[in-house]
Amino acid sequence: MQASSSHEPARLKRTLGLPSVLLFGLAYMAPLIVYGTYGVLAKASDDTAALAYLLALVAIAFTALSYGKLARLYPAAGSAYTYTRRTFNPHLGFMIGWATLLDYFFLPMVIWLIGAAYLNAAFPHVPTWIWIVAFIVLTSGLNIVGIELAARFNIVLMVVQLAIVAMFVVLCWHYASAAAGPGGIAMAEPFFKPHVPFGATMAGAAIAAYSYLGFDAVSTLTEETIDPKKNMPRAILLIALIGGAIFVIAAYTMQLAHPGVDFKDTDSAAFEVAKMIGGDLFVTVFLAGLILAQFASGISAQASVGRLLYAMGRDEILPKRIFGFIHPRFKTPAINIALAGVVGLIALKLDVATSTSFINFGAFLAFTAVNLCVIRLYLSGNHGERRIGVFGGLVFPAIGAVSDIWLLVSLEKTALVLGVVWFALGLVYLCWITRLFRQAPPEVAI
Repeated sequence: MQASSSHEPARLKRTLGLPSVLLFGLAYMAPLIVYGTYGVLAKASDDTAALAYLLALVAIAFTALSYGKLARLYPAAGSAYTYTRRTFNPHLGFMIGWATLLDYFFLPMVIWLIGAAYLNAAFPHVPTWIWIVAFIVLTSGLNIVGIELAARFNIVLMVVQLAIVAMFVVLCWHYASAAAGPGGIAMAEPFFKPHVPFGATMAGAAIAAYSYLGFDAVSTLTEETIDPKKNMPRAILLIALIGGAIFVIAAYTMQLAHPGVDFKDTDSAAFEVAKMIGGDLFVTVFLAGLILAQFASGISAQASVGRLLYAMGRDEILPKRIFGFIHPRFKTPAINIALAGVVGLIALKLDVATSTSFINFGAFLAFTAVNLCVIRLYLSGNHGERRIGVFGGLVFPAIGAVSDIWLLVSLEKTALVLGVVWFALGLVYLCWITRLFRQAPPEVAI
């Protein structure tokens, strides 16, 4: 008996309960990001940022339900790519993976751009491009050397972010109450502005969705989660709802304290509001927390790009000699990490609104695919151990898919053009590696 047990495959120990998974998910989402993009969101939505976050939450919540169902059915998968590959076919799965590759490439760039914009607001004599280059050089160097942030540090950082968000909300409310005088605060105004066209609010919601990215990331922790078929669907939905509540409340109180979109620089609007409501002390605390969060997120995002490109090179989807290269000393995908840094230099010519739209194109396609996967499984009768009802298998994912497509078409035209071109390039590449679909594309472990 003992001899046979020694040959059993090693498995990850299941130690994570629902609270632990929630903390990991919220840490990955980075709650403080709501302030990093507030200015561009307020401008795009014509000062209906809170409503834009609420509309984005509707799409995200229904998509989270679909992720939960797929996580229960495919407990070892964990990405839109693998869900689509298993539910539909390898070719469509490849195209969804190709679309999300755009997210991976541009996410570090957006993180560095937001951080640079806020540092420029604090130190206007230092040009934004210097901060961008500094972020790229420092994070690239750390990733090539192979320094990783401990999970415990990410949890502590998340708690710090929540504390700063709470302070920001309280100070905004106090400032708005004092400014309103005897008449009181116009409580409903941030949500109801009849003169604002719905299309403007949807354009804002398309940007607001950037803050929600990462709600599904905990699905990769399935093998370490206690009772994953029960806890993982709950965790994914709760992370989306808790994150959404934070974003809506933060945007709502910001609108109360600073009605309108008249900012010195929309890319760093929250810096201006923080100084207005809390003075130099609070703006220093806010800036330190935001930059620390952006720096940590940048390291993780760039490392993810490196790992993904390495996996594609290792499996010979991309040229193995380049993308499958591992640095002999540091044992990291150095070329891929450096490439992500070079792509980040595009931030020198972009603003926050356009760059976030680039990311959301791939995300909305992936979210739509996840909802369609649930619909296909329902219609085919493949429900797994637990039967899926008509609402959970058809109505809710249909609402999620339509909402995601609506957000997709609400993106900036530049982002739509780039996304379509990228998707077309992926289709051409797929035709080449599969010899015009005569064979299945290689599978990548993502």
